[in-house]
Amino acid sequence: MQKSRSESRIVEKTTTPGEFRVGDKAVYPAHGVGEVTAIENREFSGQTQQFYILRILENGMTVMIPTNNIRGLREVISADKVDRVFEILRGKSLSVDTTTWNRRYREYMEKIKTGSIFEVAEVLRDLYLLKFDKDLSFCELKLLDTARGLLLKELAVAQNCDEEAVEEEFRRIFSRQ
Repeated sequence: MQKSRSESRIVEKTTTPGEFRVGDKAVYPAHGVGEVTAIENREFSGQTQQFYILRILENGMTVMIPTNNIRGLREVISADKVDRVFEILRGKSLSVDTTTWNRRYREYMEKIKTGSIFEVAEVLRDLYLLKFDKDLSFCELKLLDTARGLLLKELAVAQNCDEEAVEEEFRRIFSRQ
């Protein structure tokens, strides 16, 4: 039986690699940057398990992630890796070279699900390059928007700047292509 939120115990933890504390920013694959708002013990089927409670910054959604299985949950990239993301965005070659939109869509979705900011950057770059050559499908347009939003939020947090500054850099990069 699940305990109600008021019955859950909040536990402070010390941070070691792969562990987070309340207030830390973390990236959850396909959802984006969130803030750890609590670390709680919850009981499910007679077993107590500890969870990170993550509030996604983009939409306010709350996600519970078991602390013993945080696969995919990662720290926001460091400022020194931001340049690598922009290098990927400036690239001119496609990472996915299949021709049908539905196959491209599946491959791009897999890249987004990895949670790697570099893979998401490839998706954004590829879709912008394709957009200049042909009409994108509705699904591809949604993926373009998803990839853009994921990158926008994480790069803004990583650089400690507002999203408009990152958006301006996107405009500069993709207006030249």
